[in-house]
Amino acid sequence: MPNEGECARLFVLGPCLLLLGACATAQVEVPSPTVAMPTDWAQSDPAPISTDLTQYWTLLGDPLLSEFVEQAIVENRDLAVSAARLDQARASLVQARAGYLPNVGASGGVNRDIGDFARDGAQFSLGADASWEMDLFGQISGSVRAAEADLASSGYSLADLQRLIVGQVAIATINARATAQQLEIARGTLAYQDDNLQIARWRNQAGLVSSLDVEQARAQRASTAASIPLFESSLTSTANAISTLIGELPGRVLDEIIATEPAPVPNPQVLAGFEAPTEVLERRPDVRAAQANLVASSARIGVARAQLLPLVRLSGSIGTGQANLGSLFDVITGNLFAGVSQLLFDGGRTQAQVDSAEAGARASLASWEQAILNALEDVESAAVDQRTADQRVEINEEAVDAANNSALLARSQYQAGLTDFRTLLTSENQLLSARNGLVSSQADRAIAFVRLTQALGGGWAGADYDFPLPVAANSFSDRIPE
Repeated sequence: MPNEGECARLFVLGPCLLLLGACATAQVEVPSPTVAMPTDWAQSDPAPISTDLTQYWTLLGDPLLSEFVEQAIVENRDLAVSAARLDQARASLVQARAGYLPNVGASGGVNRDIGDFARDGAQFSLGADASWEMDLFGQISGSVRAAEADLASSGYSLADLQRLIVGQVAIATINARATAQQLEIARGTLAYQDDNLQIARWRNQAGLVSSLDVEQARAQRASTAASIPLFESSLTSTANAISTLIGELPGRVLDEIIATEPAPVPNPQVLAGFEAPTEVLERRPDVRAAQANLVASSARIGVARAQLLPLVRLSGSIGTGQANLGSLFDVITGNLFAGVSQLLFDGGRTQAQVDSAEAGARASLASWEQAILNALEDVESAAVDQRTADQRVEINEEAVDAANNSALLARSQYQAGLTDFRTLLTSENQLLSARNGLVSSQADRAIAFVRLTQALGGGWAGADYDFPLPVAANSFSDRIPE
């Protein structure tokens, strides 16, 4: 059993070793990407966004779309998987931090001898042992930093998955509304074409026109009728996809969508301008996740290198054993041991682990750079789509107005025998095409709004998934040279 002097030396030595380990811990060195960060956008003038884009789908003013999105956030199974992985990352961080603390165990037993020379009665024993590994060269602290970065990456990955799923639900709902409208247009057009076919037959029976008009009317009607099953199939498929995204069985969504409503009209002033590139990238969870992966990979380089350095471990045990419980603690024995181990040869395995960690860090750096490029591409492309969407809607509105007037004139002139059936067919087809084009452009306008808000980092709540990175410069703009 250690005497009072030995215990005092241990109490003094312990904090000193802790301090030495802390001083020897290497800082995380995170390389900066080589991507040249633009100060302005190529396709849009930067301007502060005054609108919170966290729940941007509510800005579309579509209650059904908002219902689907909010249900997806709660019920989507892919999000549930990602949330479970986030919990795993939290548990891994707890495990890593436990490396700072000693391992303590206890044991106890009772035995009874048998035979000619057996001792009388039962023999009792109690014991405890402890071991503690010094973080002299940062192996434990590096593992903790890597686990912290992994937790941050898992949080940002969950946020990015929510951002993407929210966009998928919103876009699918907009497309479903457009398909339902086009289905109604096809059915309405088919009714007009039934009338045209009947008129052509009457005129043919009266000897006013040849059977060519009848056959052309039949062909036009059949073409329109054939499009209806396609629209129905597309609508059902899109509605079922929405059902899967929001975590429910197919059926209800289709019934909700069939009650046709036009595609939502976004407010063009909401995204009239947005922040500089560095500020937008700060809000992109996929970029932040890639940055966190780089921090974790860099920390693992230090963990791998520390295996090449000496390992210091303190251990001790204490125990007692007597023939009866009353005198169990009369004699107590114990020991303390401080050991140092150094790797001499392992066939290059540990050095290969270092090389692997360095290669992993290079891959993480490239992934971060790719995430930056993808984010900038998303914003630039979506900005152009959003800017031109209103123009396409205006042009298609004019086309519908002109095609509708043309069809009315052609129908009345054909009934009066002032024009041939080919002219009526042409005007009817132009009207159908223009109406479908208007519906598509209105849907594209709403989808462009969704994609731009996605590109700007909308659709996730920072308070729920934002985890600080274990580096001094946590700001994205501090890590990226302009």
